[in-house]
Amino acid sequence: MSIAKILLVDDEKPFVETMMKRLKKRDVDVAPAYDGKEALECLERDSTIEVVIMDIKMPVMDGMEALKAVKSKHPLVEVIMLTGHATVESGIDGMRMGAFDYLMKPCDMDQLIAKVEEAAKHKRQHEQKIMEARVRAITLRRP
Repeated sequence: MSIAKILLVDDEKPFVETMMKRLKKRDVDVAPAYDGKEALECLERDSTIEVVIMDIKMPVMDGMEALKAVKSKHPLVEVIMLTGHATVESGIDGMRMGAFDYLMKPCDMDQLIAKVEEAAKHKRQHEQKIMEARVRAITLRRP
């Protein structure tokens, strides 16, 4: 399975730049955003993004608020929450709101990539089920 296209969302530019370099070295297609509002704009422009990796604590629109908006407008896009500030509880709260998982910063690159692959697989399975249901619905309508 090919790794998903990722949107990396964090207000700490040096963190985003470092992570993007590390991910690109592993042939991961990654786009940056520096706050939740910018992340939503990126998702509107690029329908190939499958997984969002997003910091919880950000100005303009924090990760929790952005998570709600992503799941509302792009329900199949999976979101992995990153936190360097918050507690495990905020990660769990994010999962209750629809996040696929959460990781503590700094996170192990292998662990992050494994989570992204898992999230992308989950998204693709949902898309497949939706497609199969549509085909069934069309087939059942025929005389």
